[in-house]
Amino acid sequence: MVQSTAQHKATLTNSPLRRLLKILGPGFITGASDDDPSGIGTYSQAGAQLGYSIGWTMLLTYPLMSAIQEICARIGRTTGRGIAGNVCRHYPAWLLYLIVGLLFIANAINIGADLSAMADALKLLIGGPTALYVIGFGTVCAAASLLFDYSRYVAVLKWITLSLFAYVAALFAVNISWPEAIAGILVPRIVWDAPFFTTAVAILGTTISPYLFFWQASEEAEDERIDRSEHPLVLAPREAPAALRRIRADTLTGMAFSNIIAIAIIVTTAATLNKAGVTNIESSAQAADALRPIAGNFAFVVFAIGILGTGLLAVPVLAGSSAYAIAEAWRRPVGLSRKPKHAKAFYATLVIACVLGMGILFTPVNPIQALYWSAVINGVVAVPVMTVAMLMTAKSQIMGEFIITGWLRWLGWTSTIAMAACVVGMIVTSIT
Repeated sequence: MVQSTAQHKATLTNSPLRRLLKILGPGFITGASDDDPSGIGTYSQAGAQLGYSIGWTMLLTYPLMSAIQEICARIGRTTGRGIAGNVCRHYPAWLLYLIVGLLFIANAINIGADLSAMADALKLLIGGPTALYVIGFGTVCAAASLLFDYSRYVAVLKWITLSLFAYVAALFAVNISWPEAIAGILVPRIVWDAPFFTTAVAILGTTISPYLFFWQASEEAEDERIDRSEHPLVLAPREAPAALRRIRADTLTGMAFSNIIAIAIIVTTAATLNKAGVTNIESSAQAADALRPIAGNFAFVVFAIGILGTGLLAVPVLAGSSAYAIAEAWRRPVGLSRKPKHAKAFYATLVIACVLGMGILFTPVNPIQALYWSAVINGVVAVPVMTVAMLMTAKSQIMGEFIITGWLRWLGWTSTIAMAACVVGMIVTSIT
């Protein structure tokens, strides 16, 4: 009986599900946080404005976002530092300040837009004052980063990802033309006008976002630092095979999860709002409210709950990526595993990012417009960050023997060029 029990425990420990849960980490959390309220608003606008025909962008972005996120994760795991920590050691100061400054501005706008969307969603569900909800959500997100220890914080983030399944549930509440939906995913369709390119940049900007690059790279470095059995790969090449396999599995799973949810949002809004002639959706909360008379209360409620869950996941990641970038740029101690008194610059930046995000509500900036345009800003900011990341991974003085070559490098540059082309297309079509 004792032997049987031990064998049973070993079987549970070695089960595929347990092994998968152990693998899931920075890449999975990164992928889930990609579907933040800003992203939900962008995907909702895309589905409402362009219908099923825009679904193919999710199929296109999957290999591109997976490649660039794996590349960033490899930077962190190989060097033991995040992106800013490497830029400050190997590139001019002006480039470092430009990248970190743009990231911080984009993240602050994104945090403000996400907090406003969360507040609007809660107001739709239970009523009440929007300003109070913005302050409450911002305070909770900042306090969680300050008060939770690292392992508990990461566990909470993983559980919050379950809220994204609300958008899968919404699919069952609407009448979808699956032949049209599948054709929209599989058959690319490009319209040469400003609205299409603006939407395309917004989709790429919310799918391939700078804060995701910094977060995953820094989290890989953080996990390596707190695990005494792990070391930067440049110092411990023997750890590379297992580490790189885990990074790839983690990243591919996280990005697939992210894009499945995005497709669910696009298909839901295409089947309801677009079919009903509602083509101007500027926020995720507006999308939820617009669904109620068309698709019923169930779709409305799950859409609104999803906004709350994704916001609670994304805001700490946005603020955390800013904190990693700025503290690493100053060569100060970083990490959620450190106590605030041991990483003052890191935690001060994190709190300031949340406070500035909350402060947007009390400025003339329209939070609904900020929600959509934050994705466009992310698309523009992503180009220089991706370019620098690709250049870093070709330098042996940074990556040692683990410089990135082959198909992963080609995909990384393809992702960078695609983002740049969409930004140029948006600018050209806007001024002509």
